[in-house]
Amino acid sequence: MPPASNCRVSGGKPTANVDRARSDRRCRCSGRPARGYSRRVRHRGRRGRCRHLVYRARRFFRCSREIRTAELHHLCHPTIAEDDVKTELMGFLRPDGRWGYRDHTLVVPVHSALCKIAADVAESANDDIVAIRHEWDSPRDHADQARVLAALLGFATHPNVGATLILGVGDEVELFEQALTAAEKPHRVVRLDRAGTFDGLESSAKAALAELLGEKVPAVRQPAPLSSLCLGLECGSSDAFSGITANPALGVASDRLVEAGGTSILAEITELLGAEHLLAKRAVSDEAARQIIEVVARFEKDVAKIGVDLLGSQPAPGNIAGGLTTIEEKSMGAARKGGTGPISGVVEYAQRPPGRGLYIMDTPGQDIEQMVAMVAGGAQIVAFTTGLGTPTGSPIAPCLKISSNTEVSQRLPELIDLDAGTILAGTPIEEVGQRILDELIEIASGRLTKAESRGNHEFALSFIRPTGR
Repeated sequence: MPPASNCRVSGGKPTANVDRARSDRRCRCSGRPARGYSRRVRHRGRRGRCRHLVYRARRFFRCSREIRTAELHHLCHPTIAEDDVKTELMGFLRPDGRWGYRDHTLVVPVHSALCKIAADVAESANDDIVAIRHEWDSPRDHADQARVLAALLGFATHPNVGATLILGVGDEVELFEQALTAAEKPHRVVRLDRAGTFDGLESSAKAALAELLGEKVPAVRQPAPLSSLCLGLECGSSDAFSGITANPALGVASDRLVEAGGTSILAEITELLGAEHLLAKRAVSDEAARQIIEVVARFEKDVAKIGVDLLGSQPAPGNIAGGLTTIEEKSMGAARKGGTGPISGVVEYAQRPPGRGLYIMDTPGQDIEQMVAMVAGGAQIVAFTTGLGTPTGSPIAPCLKISSNTEVSQRLPELIDLDAGTILAGTPIEEVGQRILDELIEIASGRLTKAESRGNHEFALSFIRPTGR
């Protein structure tokens, strides 16, 4: 799809956008048919309709909305025609109304001391059971308790999970049981204080897992709308090409998903430093713009409390070796994963977006920690761009690896799913972006990624604030 052009408002009328040829109205910005809205306005003196989003006074409207102010500029973003992308994928409809695209059985230890037992229980089963490991020891007065519980609860109730086994020490598991019951997700809860010993806990857990698997009804894929997809946007081990190949191509895929009614999550606050004012200009409201500015400032303040100098530690040595020189350069490239469309708001670490659209999530920049947060927040699939290569994967969500250059794709074929380095050879960014979206649809519908095939199931919780103990 050709890139959209900037459109100027002058003389009280839009001076570009829609032309009419016979009965077919086409948008000048994208060349696509303009349709779908009843209000008509004049474009170059001709009547037509436009589906584009118009940025004006920090708010987005449809081009079909009448604009009377002569001096304002507005920016059109291309939409997708019905025949441009698949609008249907195959997923699992959960009882709570959400769509899942994997059907894992998950073992969640609420205390770090139970992680080995969780792994042993998962390995003892013949089925494909996934257990997570972490370092949380459940202190009630820890300043990070809320964000940790949000992450663990997000995984336990995730739509990519068909059944969940919870292992706990005591009454801290009650919150999980309530959430799983509310989600109508098959589950079992095993407590150490009732089992009496670790051996007793393991035996009880194995018996509970056997019961759970016996009761779990095999999930059957059925047609799901593209709008049901929530995509996590991530980059790691970036190089000088990331900001001009893989990241903007992923931004195109994100824009088209959001335009189709889906959701994207842009994280890594660390790597938005210096670009927050540009992102704020894309906010759908003044409140959303304020949230974007404040979340970056808050992140800087939080890490300063524990003595970390972000500006002095970024770019990382690997980024520098890949050609990046400043944190601002890195941030400008990282922000391009979020495309060019409107930003609906900011959500906390592991919080589920309240609606559809593009949201920024408050996460650190570490690969595993931010992926955990986005997945816990509802992302059923993650797109991960890389310039140097990284094997990171998720226990429950497929992760599409996209290389920024062809060399790393050829050097690490077991890690990379899609090569965006072809952009350097002349392939249009929009074409690669469409390829990414097509790949995401196929993967969501059941095709395994390289990370899934290799069993990369990394999990790590984020501890950023002082302990409070």
